[in-house]
Amino acid sequence: MKSDAIVVMVTAPNIQVARQIADVLIKNRLAACVNILPQIQSVYTWQGEIHDDQEVLLIIKSRAPLFEDALVPAVQSVHPYDVPEIIALPIQMGAQNYLDWIAAETVLA
Repeated sequence: MKSDAIVVMVTAPNIQVARQIADVLIKNRLAACVNILPQIQSVYTWQGEIHDDQEVLLIIKSRAPLFEDALVPAVQSVHPYDVPEIIALPIQMGAQNYLDWIAAETVLA
């Protein structure tokens, strides 16, 4: 069975922002689950300078039809970055009962 389940990755500057994002996504049923990894090291280029910062990573389980029109704007509404990382990867395979749970816990507009 084909699934529209996705994993979305979002970085945040701290745990408080990560919790705000997770709360918005769960309360609005845009995500079935959000894992928060409390400390990652991010090395990146921003405005011509190399940065090396501690961040928090959110791993979000959602559905592709929610991504562009609902999930991305919801994250951006509370995220402090000018250009936050919000990327989605399709779930190619998964336990069917888990994929069904993602579908049941998220709401398509």
